[in-house]
Amino acid sequence: MARPEIATVQLGKQGLTKGYLELLEKTFKNHELVKISVLRSATRNREELKKIAENLCSELKNIIKKDFTFRIVGFTLFVRKWRRNIDKG
Repeated sequence: MARPEIATVQLGKQGLTKGYLELLEKTFKNHELVKISVLRSATRNREELKKIAENLCSELKNIIKKDFTFRIVGFTLFVRKWRRNIDKG
């Protein structure tokens, strides 16, 4: 089984702007896993990075209507889109 291609983007001092979220929306149309390199200008605080990741997954869930999970390795976020749709409650 082939490994999925990982898309790579950077998160800078502007943070989670509307344009950045649109970029991720387009990226997730073709990729299941995205590697986000967090630049020093964005944050070097691990707790703040975790809050950014949680907020990012929440925003993406609202836009794309799928669940997302993340993993933090150093100051890099790996965000994965779930394959199943969100249950409509």
